[in-house]
Amino acid sequence: MLILRNQMIAMRDGVHLATDIYLPDPKSGPWPVVIERTPYDKCKPSRSEKQLDGQHLSREAMAQAFTAQGFVAVFQDCRGRYASEGVFTKYTAEGEDGFDTLAWLMAQPWCNGRIGSMGLSYAAHTQLAMACLHPPGLSSMALDSGGFANAFQCGIRQGGAFELKQATWAWRQAKESPAALADPAIGHALAAEDIHEWFARMPWQSGQSPLRHVPEYEAYLLDQWSQGCFGEYWQKPGIYAQGHYANLPDIPVLFMSSWYDAYVSSTLANYAAFQANTQRAQRLVMGPWLHGDRNITHSGDVEFGPQAAFDGQVGATWLSTRLDWFERSLKPGAEPAPASVQVFMMGGGSGAKDHNGRLQHGGRWLHGQQWPLSGSEPLTLYLTEQKCLSRTPATQPAAHLSYLADPAHPVPTIGGALTSGAPVFVGGAFDQRERADFFGTRGDNRPLAERDDVLSFQTEPLTEDLIVAGPLRIELWIDSDAPDTDFTAKLLDVYPPSADYPEGFAMNITDGIRRCRYRDSWEAPTLLPPGERVKVVIEPFATCNLFQRGHRLRLDIASSNFPHFDVNPNSGEAEGQARHPRVARNTLHLGANNPSRLELTVLPRSALPLPQ
Repeated sequence: MLILRNQMIAMRDGVHLATDIYLPDPKSGPWPVVIERTPYDKCKPSRSEKQLDGQHLSREAMAQAFTAQGFVAVFQDCRGRYASEGVFTKYTAEGEDGFDTLAWLMAQPWCNGRIGSMGLSYAAHTQLAMACLHPPGLSSMALDSGGFANAFQCGIRQGGAFELKQATWAWRQAKESPAALADPAIGHALAAEDIHEWFARMPWQSGQSPLRHVPEYEAYLLDQWSQGCFGEYWQKPGIYAQGHYANLPDIPVLFMSSWYDAYVSSTLANYAAFQANTQRAQRLVMGPWLHGDRNITHSGDVEFGPQAAFDGQVGATWLSTRLDWFERSLKPGAEPAPASVQVFMMGGGSGAKDHNGRLQHGGRWLHGQQWPLSGSEPLTLYLTEQKCLSRTPATQPAAHLSYLADPAHPVPTIGGALTSGAPVFVGGAFDQRERADFFGTRGDNRPLAERDDVLSFQTEPLTEDLIVAGPLRIELWIDSDAPDTDFTAKLLDVYPPSADYPEGFAMNITDGIRRCRYRDSWEAPTLLPPGERVKVVIEPFATCNLFQRGHRLRLDIASSNFPHFDVNPNSGEAEGQARHPRVARNTLHLGANNPSRLELTVLPRSALPLPQ
């Protein structure tokens, strides 16, 4: 293996990006190329390379595996990161930089004209960004837990609210910026900031944030935060593949994500787009994991069992799976990989605590040829004034429930499908209680459902198993005395009391949010007319969970989920501003004239795929 380190590849604007190239035996080329473009240092091991046996593969070990199988392995630092030149502005340069890099690779004598790409998270965003520009040579991708379908709806904003993982990510990554690496004083200043204290006094302003020590990081973050309307800012290839689906290359893609990842809806939307717009076979894998943790079989306080690991269950290893994928998609004459869908159905476990103190929720892999799985059907449950979820709509014409939403005391985030929140918040499945180890809670371990600003609706104990497997939608009829407010929805699997959990266990499955000013339009927000009933739609991430007989399915409605999302001040002020916060009285209408409802995708037992 021949290694060419820090090859400086020129971009169209003259900026040079540092690139490491690993070549096989130079006597046998040219070869297909596999590239990963990353902001996390091309010389360090990627967190995606943690194997079930405990090994954490280095870049060199990865490159050795690829070159031994007849591929050139290429790793590149993104613009403004580590050895690359330029200024880092998150996401926006990746399409053009990826295109220019592939054009350079195509001109090299050791490249045979077929290029594959791979990478986790940001390194998946870089792939899809360049794919939207149809770069020369791109013939296959392995999109792992990333790739923005529409960052306005998943990844930066969601339902009109701002995802605050962008703030924690920026604070952590600013410590690795060229400015911080060149001047230790900047790194020390960033490290000295009390990020928890900063989160207690949001929103941040220019020059008044923990990022003020690295102004370009502060600028891009606050710019994202302030861009509340879906306009030109959000329609760049790097963060809006949906606007470029018609230009996608006709290539096979391996899509990977997980039910507690921050990119569920992006992954499923991208998979559907490639299915619809290309002729090549696509593959989808959805596990029960946190972001990129495919060989960790628990999420939060919930254990899914050894069958939940990727290695040994979905493939021998993630590395061998990619090698096989690129062998089939890049080598001439190889048999293409067949189209397939593999999703992990959570649930079915004993519900007892394991030796690590985690609830044994269990689960198994389902195999199919489409998503949602064949045989899926809709189920509608209506929210009632008695706080039930009923298959029968209300008969009384009018009914309602109200609560006060105070932005000074938001409902705290207890896990969920999120990432990059450390050290302030974490994702995963947890009993929904105000635990002292979660930011912003009262710390008294009381159930969130007991809060005055949370409305909980649940079924009777299920008389038979219920499999929810696919998208879901919550349609609420509401009014408020505030000009703007948020509504949140959280789907839960409620375990009955047991010896290990005397008060039961309310496990979060998926959640979503809608900022009311965007109820009718993402481009043209309108404030709420005081007291006027309007419809608000919330679309949480899709999921796949078996609600066992004896459990309850629950839906929690509130008006905040902080610090997962920024808190609406209820004042109608511009996004990212909260100089005049106010308490909102929010009302949910439940009668026959305005039926609020939960729409699920369910899989009948008769349609459940047989185990493989």
